[in-house]
Amino acid sequence: MSTLSDLVYAQGRSSEADVEWLHRLAGDGQLLADLAFADIVVWVPTEDDSFVAVAHTRPSGAATLFYRDIVGDRVRPQWRTQVREAFSSARIIDSASPDWFEETPTRVRAVPIVRSRGMEPALTIGVLTRHTNLGETRTPSRQQITFNDCADDLFGMIASGDFPDLAAPTAPRRGAPRASDGLIRLDVDGVTTFASPNALSAFNRLGFDDELEGESLIEVVTRILPGKRQFDESLPVVVTGRAPWRTDIEARGVTVSLRTIPLRDRGNRIGAIVLCRDVTEIRHQEQELITKDATIREIHHRVKNNLQTVASLLRIQARRSHSEEAREALTQAMRRVAAIAVVHDTLSEGLAQTVDFDNVFDRVLRLVAEVAAAPNTRARTRSSGAFGTLPSEYATPLALALTELVTNAVEHGLAGQEGDVEIIAERGEENLAVRVRDTGSGLPEGQVGRGLGTQIVRTLIQGELGGTIDWHTLMGSGTEVTIDIPMRAIEHDGS
Repeated sequence: MSTLSDLVYAQGRSSEADVEWLHRLAGDGQLLADLAFADIVVWVPTEDDSFVAVAHTRPSGAATLFYRDIVGDRVRPQWRTQVREAFSSARIIDSASPDWFEETPTRVRAVPIVRSRGMEPALTIGVLTRHTNLGETRTPSRQQITFNDCADDLFGMIASGDFPDLAAPTAPRRGAPRASDGLIRLDVDGVTTFASPNALSAFNRLGFDDELEGESLIEVVTRILPGKRQFDESLPVVVTGRAPWRTDIEARGVTVSLRTIPLRDRGNRIGAIVLCRDVTEIRHQEQELITKDATIREIHHRVKNNLQTVASLLRIQARRSHSEEAREALTQAMRRVAAIAVVHDTLSEGLAQTVDFDNVFDRVLRLVAEVAAAPNTRARTRSSGAFGTLPSEYATPLALALTELVTNAVEHGLAGQEGDVEIIAERGEENLAVRVRDTGSGLPEGQVGRGLGTQIVRTLIQGELGGTIDWHTLMGSGTEVTIDIPMRAIEHDGS
């Protein structure tokens, strides 16, 4: 399905600023739909003087009119005149009589979407339509009347360029409050004129045991909060309805998330909507995840330190060994341990259990080049392409396997001579292909080493990564090793 940006840009009439405004408005589509108890559709003009739907939100507390998604559809003939008039006149246009949609009586309101531009004149960039199902009409409750009044205030702000507010925070934190979670209506002085039952329950759990209506919300919150506890400095402007912001309040082990939407009429503040939600359990889960992530990072950090200690011990032991064979075995073991330590060092720096393998491999390559080269061998190593991000369970065996391959290329392929070792990574949608080639003496075709290093590489690539590996001699001289790892396995494990 096309995104809102794709659909808007496809019409050829909108700027980046228009798209950002429409994105912000569509992000509050659920709030508008729930307050209006109606379907909300956002339309943008096309080059042929029509309109296309770029966003659609269904109400969560009422029956929808559109059982099929209409995003990407052109405006229907019965709405075209009303939508066009709202766009051209920059005024809210209500249907004169009930509109019938698939044998259901509806009422349609067309609201011009006006983008404010600072000192420049405002610009109409689209139309929002509200489609109310009249087939289930019943005597509205006080809450429904208040919700509808709030929706009407927001529609008026949309038509005057006061909503959405680009100063409001984007990307709502997990557990952002919705209208159904709890709604408080404030007057211009910050006094509560309406509080939904869910909003009252949330404040009761915080320790407020009276009625919210008629109370100054800032005074209520001040009484609730513990006297010595620090709180978000944005809290006063949120609970007085003066700024479009979000904050949390905590008391008695309960956390309630607040979001304030100031209401304006022709630029003058007339009150505010405060949405509230008990997010105690959600915040506990977030804290547990933060603690878990910190613990995992600390574990990786300690593992890295321990592995570096082991590598240092192996290096010391290798230097003191009188047997050339023992010294070589200890040096190789030290190099393998150090390569694994690099992966854990990278994992200890971030929250995700994935690693930027290009960064890891650059460090591993420098390590190998420093350790593997003999006094009479001059190896130039370079890499090209990109490995991308890999889950940690793939990063460790791949780093170790490439360590072995590069080491073999330097120690055996280029033994006693000068040459190049090149590592080429090609990541596609279905596989990760890696080639390690050197300009050394090469292998007899069809013959592969049988040492410990080769066995380790086969075990890691074929056993742990489910890939394939092949050795062959290049034309002229040198050896090339090709590795192919299926991307499906990598993606399944969290990449």
